[in-house]
Amino acid sequence: MIAFITLASRARLDHLRRQQQRMARRHPDVARVVVWLDADPAPEEVGAAAEVVHVPPGAGGMRLAAGRNAGAGTAIASGADLLIFLDADCLPGDSLVGYYQRAATEHPRAICCGPVSYLPEGVIVSADAELASLTDPHPARPAPADGAVHAASPEDYPLFWSLSFAMTADGWQATGGFHTEYAGYGGEDTDFAFAARGAGIPMLWVGGAHAYHQYHPTSQPPWQHLDDILRNGRLFSSRWGSWPMQGWLTAFAEAGAIERTAEGWARTGS
Repeated sequence: MIAFITLASRARLDHLRRQQQRMARRHPDVARVVVWLDADPAPEEVGAAAEVVHVPPGAGGMRLAAGRNAGAGTAIASGADLLIFLDADCLPGDSLVGYYQRAATEHPRAICCGPVSYLPEGVIVSADAELASLTDPHPARPAPADGAVHAASPEDYPLFWSLSFAMTADGWQATGGFHTEYAGYGGEDTDFAFAARGAGIPMLWVGGAHAYHQYHPTSQPPWQHLDDILRNGRLFSSRWGSWPMQGWLTAFAEAGAIERTAEGWARTGS
């Protein structure tokens, strides 16, 4: 049994609707688990389309790490032996399931990562739309040819993105899941990848397992997440001896919002 696991909130409800409609139309045999991250329960329409797991926010904000763990646990308890994690922003390409399934079968302990194309503003994709012409993988991640599988080097692990990846149930359990002290935005993906690297779990770039990220406005750097980034960065540093998200930290520092301290980074003057 294969299961899609999706993190969602009301802020991404329209994206989730389009995703779930496409999954139902294109991948009707794949089970669906939606992890609802808001304080309030998910709307009834979400529960009608998928099994819903409610993981409300904690003191630090949305609990994405705990949410992924809960979604995986629910899928495995229902009998899933292949887990495909796909955030609410992302639509599955028609070949995503097949290429992920083949890679995971051949490499049952590996983290399988497919290319992600970011759709331009104004592009709204229906359940029946063809996505091939929209394929334009993000240049910051490897994108092998369709059907090719490339092993990630140790230096590649910081490139892991949780918005689209797949693992067998056994492989997932070998990782121990995401570290649940992370809350709010940032850090948990790189922590997961570092822990997997330390445990000798392979990471693979899977050609053809395309996902398509639906447009929504973003801030560069993400000012609304500054405090989360500092808090989660300190946690990451305590575990791994370095700070993640260096590009954003540099941008915040250049804007005068944060400064280097003996402990790493903090708001200016704090």
